Amino acid sequence: MIRIDGWRRETLCVLILTLLWLIFFWRLFTPVLAQQAALVPGDFSDQFVTFGAYQYARFSAGEVPLWNPYNNGGMPFIADTQAAAFYPPRLATIALANWSSGWTYHALELEMTFHVLFYVLALYALVRRMTLGARGSHVGGLIAALVGGFGGYMTGYPPLQLALLEAGVWLPLGVLGVFEATRTEFRWRPLLLTGLALGLSWMAGHPQTSFFLTYLLVAFFAFRVIAARLPVLMWLGGTLLFGLMAVALVAVTLFPGLEYLIQTSRAGFDFDELSHGFPMRDLLQLFVPGVFSQWSPLWVGLGGLGLALIAIVNRVSGARFWGAVALFALVFSLGGNGPLYPALFDLIPGLRFFRGQERAAYLVANSMAILAGLGACYWTTAPKPDPRRVAASVLGVTFVLIAIKLIDWQAPISAGSNWVLAGSAAFALLWAALLPTVAFKPQYLPLLVAAIALELFGFGFYLSTNYAVVQPEMLINRNPLIDAVRLDTDVPFRVDGARVLRGNWGSYYQIADIQGISPLFLKGPQEIIESGLPDERAWELLSVRYVYSDWSALNVPSELVVEGSDSQGLVNLHRLTAQRPFAHLVYDAVVVNSDEEARQTMADVDFNPRTTVILHTPIPLDLPMSPIEYYGSTVTRFSPETVEIDVETPDNAILSLAQVDYPGWRATIDGQSAQLVRAYGGLAALAMPAGHHTVTLVYDPLTYRIGALVSAATWLSLAGYAVWLVLKAVSRRRT
Repeated sequence: MIRIDGWRRETLCVLILTLLWLIFFWRLFTPVLAQQAALVPGDFSDQFVTFGAYQYARFSAGEVPLWNPYNNGGMPFIADTQAAAFYPPRLATIALANWSSGWTYHALELEMTFHVLFYVLALYALVRRMTLGARGSHVGGLIAALVGGFGGYMTGYPPLQLALLEAGVWLPLGVLGVFEATRTEFRWRPLLLTGLALGLSWMAGHPQTSFFLTYLLVAFFAFRVIAARLPVLMWLGGTLLFGLMAVALVAVTLFPGLEYLIQTSRAGFDFDELSHGFPMRDLLQLFVPGVFSQWSPLWVGLGGLGLALIAIVNRVSGARFWGAVALFALVFSLGGNGPLYPALFDLIPGLRFFRGQERAAYLVANSMAILAGLGACYWTTAPKPDPRRVAASVLGVTFVLIAIKLIDWQAPISAGSNWVLAGSAAFALLWAALLPTVAFKPQYLPLLVAAIALELFGFGFYLSTNYAVVQPEMLINRNPLIDAVRLDTDVPFRVDGARVLRGNWGSYYQIADIQGISPLFLKGPQEIIESGLPDERAWELLSVRYVYSDWSALNVPSELVVEGSDSQGLVNLHRLTAQRPFAHLVYDAVVVNSDEEARQTMADVDFNPRTTVILHTPIPLDLPMSPIEYYGSTVTRFSPETVEIDVETPDNAILSLAQVDYPGWRATIDGQSAQLVRAYGGLAALAMPAGHHTVTLVYDPLTYRIGALVSAATWLSLAGYAVWLVLKAVSRRRT
């Protein structure tokens, strides 16, 4: 048998993992057009590709995308978590796209795949370090990387929910920092690695995943401190160190994001809206994938499950913690269907901001991957093979076969589920034979790794619904009805793109859409657009010029521009012939006390928003109070963060703006600061004295400026410290 030692073995393991990664994603890499596949359209295309295109357009022009006027009637792009506006790997993707052929669908697919590769290699490095010195350390690292990188979670919905995947891949790096800080005596420097990983996770744009990771790192640090019998103050100080570092790194988006969150509809969700989780029967995904649901994020393969249980039963070092995390997260993932989430709902800070508790599968999958690696290392390096292992394997496989039979009774009857059940039973029998063999004959270790890969890849390829056999650029929304709107360059105006444009394609094409699918939507504008008011009210207040609809005629003055179709069927493009201007002078006002009162007033059929403005604050101007219209305002400049308006009015007036009311927008009249006031329960207005004036609106939020300074200082300090360490190491080597 050829003996491979030292760096050659390490290199071989890295090459194996890289090769398997290439095999798994080969259809995303192949240059053969007929064999190419792409991630299916959905959130990946409608949310992440479109927002990425907007980032690309702004950064390539040397501009910072603070505001996005092209979806949801306007939104603070820098503050939208899933925009990941300053996430370093996204900036790298944008730079590479700018250097090559421009922004493409495939560019973001490649970003996804390289995150998976990073995660696989980082997980390998983590388990290698945890088991350093053990004979089976390399095998443990390989198996942990395979189970984590190609199990049901990482190959399920995270690639399509890109922010979820990118926020999650930093777990191994964060855990490694904590492990190194407490491996012998306490050292604070490795915690900088934990802070960096946690900061990058929060920048990636899925706060719920980063929320789980934050609590995991704090708990793991406490476990390590207690196990090493270190002072509690070290835990408090270390937690403060990596926590503050993470906050400082991500401050540029965190500070605006917190400001945004409290003004969105998400802040008002109640327990019933937040408590959704796995139904109880989905726990059977631990044994068989793809039978009860489209994705099986709890599935780690029977081999991975068996090795994880081996680590727990044999009390391998660290297994108690990761077993507890897996069990806790498994019960938590039931949400309101289990006992844990309701008990913790009012106790854990931050829990009220997140819905979809099944996403705790993230912690289950990572814990099980680490346990599988620890179990594989133990199973192959125990000093004396114990015959009881054979009996334990037989009993375990018997239990699995019984579980598979129970699933067979409960699962929907289909040819596909029958194949999956049969395949799972076959792999159960394979593991019954292979695990005892490897325990007694270590030369068969490569078979253990091969069997893990075969099981994960076999089911992963067979069950995956993430890919369509099509060239990626074919999935760009290129409906000819979009081009009909793009021909109109007389901006500003908005469209109602619930049909045809849909998703966040307004950002891709830079067409201002009142619709969008970002999970965060300002509560006021959302109430105007989506919550029971007639469509024509939203069209009026938000200066809509074009409407995509299957109606042959609208109930407002309009003309049919062109007929066509989209994925839902026939659709027409209508142009409103009496569009309300973006900036509209009004000479009568009604003052209300709340957004709800404003909506009630707007719902009155006798209310005319063309002649009367609804204000939330009285203004210090005397108005004519006569229901007249006067079109004396012209938008002379319209860009995402700056709007200039030329206004002429014979009397004092209110300049009603089709601009959402949001902190950070500043107004000046002839260069003098002016106060924007809330109007219509979510829009902005401005008191306008008689005469000829120039109005300028600028979006320059204080939260961004403070956050940018904090983040820039932290990133520069970290980079400087890294350079100093490298120079110090080089100097020592020369000496």
